[in-house]
Amino acid sequence: MTDTVDAAWHKILGKAGEASRPEASPLREPFTELLQVAHAEPRLRQLYPWTGMWELHFSRCTEFRPTWNIPYIGTLGDGRYYVEGPSRSSPRIALTDSAQVAVAIFVERLPPHCGPAFVGSADELAAYEQSTEARPV
Repeated sequence: MTDTVDAAWHKILGKAGEASRPEASPLREPFTELLQVAHAEPRLRQLYPWTGMWELHFSRCTEFRPTWNIPYIGTLGDGRYYVEGPSRSSPRIALTDSAQVAVAIFVERLPPHCGPAFVGSADELAAYEQSTEARPV
């Protein structure tokens, strides 16, 4: 794991635990549980996490423009979790009452060799992957 990935995890875990967060929402507790369960999964700890709209996203790179080629996990007001993606127009993959199950379903859908996060942008990652595919073995 890079220092950048570790710092991103530290930041989102810290924000989720802040009692003074303005998001007094029924989503706060299940979302905090989701973050903790996801962080406990070694394959996810090596990806760059980011959050928005009570969803946990992962990027295969550390800099802006994140990758959008792996699913994401979100929380619903009734305490359930969903796995969707990789794009917003993709159909819902799963709906579950358990953060552990949502994370397990997410991990099952990770492509092989997904991680650790590439230090750079999505464009730089794509160029790197293209150059390594072109090299003779």
